[in-house]
Amino acid sequence: MVNEGHFDLYIINRADEDGSAFGETSLCSFQVLCNLGEGQYSHTQLVHLKSDSSCKFALKTMRKQLIESPGQRERILAEKHILMDLQSPFIVRLHCTYKDARCLYMLMEACEGGDLWSLVRERGSLQDDAVRFYAASVLEALHVLHPKDIVHRDLKPENVLLDQRGYAKLTGFGCAKKLGSLHRAWSFCGSVGYQPPEVILHQGHGLSVDLWALGMLLYELLSGSPLFSGSEQLKVYTAALKGIDELEFPKTISRTAAHLIKSLCRLNPSERLGQRNGVKDICKHMWFEGFDWEGLQKGTMTPPVIPNVPCVSDHGGSSLLPETHIEAALDNSGWDIDF
Repeated sequence: MVNEGHFDLYIINRADEDGSAFGETSLCSFQVLCNLGEGQYSHTQLVHLKSDSSCKFALKTMRKQLIESPGQRERILAEKHILMDLQSPFIVRLHCTYKDARCLYMLMEACEGGDLWSLVRERGSLQDDAVRFYAASVLEALHVLHPKDIVHRDLKPENVLLDQRGYAKLTGFGCAKKLGSLHRAWSFCGSVGYQPPEVILHQGHGLSVDLWALGMLLYELLSGSPLFSGSEQLKVYTAALKGIDELEFPKTISRTAAHLIKSLCRLNPSERLGQRNGVKDICKHMWFEGFDWEGLQKGTMTPPVIPNVPCVSDHGGSSLLPETHIEAALDNSGWDIDF
């Protein structure tokens, strides 16, 4: 039984690569530094261990009373199980999960360098070398996901985070799905402007939705704005359904980059570059000629942007978790038994 006066937490242990584990921790082990963002039914905070202020994490808190639909619940459980099975320097790491009668918690790797969406808004279009670095990092992440039959389904600049070194990591696995024996999914999900035609038309989709989204990502990073955008969602979908073959690209996008984008964003999913032999075919594209893949994988490349990460004392901090936890209603229905 949960004691309403304090956090009585359950934990699923997850050992890190260095052998450490979180089995002796609870929420009371952490101090809140600042808020990182809010979602429909969640908020994320930067925290650190009280016993070691250098150990910082992102703590995502989800209020169970706001997670009402079976679809939402299924996606949260899927996100947790998918992330617990992934280990890659190019994917934001889930260290462990907690839960009580009010909320679910995900203790994740902290990426304090911001996201690519913010970087583009700040700097405008990025140079080819910078975009190549970030695109290659995303490809490394997809090279982990796709052989496991995991499709991300929400690849966009907001879901590519930078760590304190400036290396890029894929996050935002709320739409991710492990495909079954048919290698297909039918859910309508993703972000407007990044959804491929087969998702818009509810035709069923596979891993190739990530290839289309990668093309959209490249376009936005190189041009400074999304290819398909606008306040009227129907017009955005109509434009996407027409494809991009006849579109004129801005001068900030080189011919080889434009060729790669159009190869990724074929209307027919089976014709997209990377669909036949995986992402290694994308890595061989002429736009990546001369790229130091080994240096990226070993972490010896110099990132195009080095984030200015504030020290712990600059954040202030609080030893208490938000009042939203106290305000949240109890939920002992048991739908989260596998979390």
